[in-house]
Amino acid sequence: MELAIRIQVEELPEGLYLASSDELPGLVAQGRTVAETLEIARDVARKLIEARREREDTLALPTTNERHDYTIVVAA
Repeated sequence: MELAIRIQVEELPEGLYLASSDELPGLVAQGRTVAETLEIARDVARKLIEARREREDTLALPTTNERHDYTIVVAA
């Protein structure tokens, strides 16, 4: 099963990137690029989900079939 977790990435003043998620408390990742940060965030999310599954039977996170997010770019 694939889960869809919304991640927020912000650029820090030092030039690094920080990822977190309101949907998965405890998920925090930092990297030198957005791609690296998202890769680290994916690994952290897997570990958090595995730990949560050991403590609980069910997860209250949406699956990829339940979520459809789109981004549009508009020239100003």
